[in-house]
Amino acid sequence: MELNKLSLQDKKIFDEYLGFDRHGLSAYSFVNIYIWKELFDISWAIIEKALCVFFQDNIGVFLYLAPLAKKNNPEVVFSVFEILGSLNRNPEFSHIENIEEKGLNFYRKLGFECSLKSHDYICGRQGLAGLKGNKFKSKRASYNYFIKHFDYQYQKLLPKDQRECLGLYSLWVKQRKSGNPERIYQGMLEDSRSSLKEALDNYSKLGFRGAKVKIGPELKAFTFGFELNKDTFCILYEITDLTIKGLAQFIFSKFAQELKNYEYINIMDDSGLDNLKRVKLSYHPNRLEPAYIVRRKHEQTYDKVKP
Repeated sequence: MELNKLSLQDKKIFDEYLGFDRHGLSAYSFVNIYIWKELFDISWAIIEKALCVFFQDNIGVFLYLAPLAKKNNPEVVFSVFEILGSLNRNPEFSHIENIEEKGLNFYRKLGFECSLKSHDYICGRQGLAGLKGNKFKSKRASYNYFIKHFDYQYQKLLPKDQRECLGLYSLWVKQRKSGNPERIYQGMLEDSRSSLKEALDNYSKLGFRGAKVKIGPELKAFTFGFELNKDTFCILYEITDLTIKGLAQFIFSKFAQELKNYEYINIMDDSGLDNLKRVKLSYHPNRLEPAYIVRRKHEQTYDKVKP
């Protein structure tokens, strides 16, 4: 079977297959697949009328999403694991990521092992936009401090802002690293730089929408994201100068005010980091959207589970 290397021209076919169902996880977007192409060798194939997205790094190959099709087909899943088994030296690495909760019964009935990977944090847009009530008291205080003490410009983020955005990201990384010396975290910051550059390189073509804040001539904050579905917008990046009190709360709430066509804002997962988890929970999400990983059980064979 021939695997197709991912390109920007594949967006149309991906959007078609992603549109077969409504998805709550941010992973189910061409945008959130394409931006990782410098960190992973990404390829895809149509198997039994299902679009399958393969990610490969120096450890092995896995399926990034559940196969995308109009209906679930066991034969597709078996074929995927056969392909992964042929590509991976270590069969333990073969797995499918980002399985949505509604798909769990399908995989469990086939005898697969399902384990929780992460959650996306889903917030009500109106709450973020208004910051009303006691639960947002500290956020509102920070927001008000910023607008009172700084002469700022809030503007639409444009493709031409790429150089300044990357410069601010470098400052932000330096600030973050000084507070967290863990190697894994610092490695994640560098991986995120790569995906940020990919996103900014193709900002218009990928359909991003964003905002920026300048204080004087200098860019001090930016944020951008994408539409996941008709009622949910995903915030992919929010980067600020951490020395400016209230700036993060301001740009987050101000951007939420602009997104009037959406009921929810998905602020992505926490990457398994406790500090990021605390920040996301502090915005009182309406719900946590779980993502699961599917693997073969140790004793499982295809003869046992094939219908």
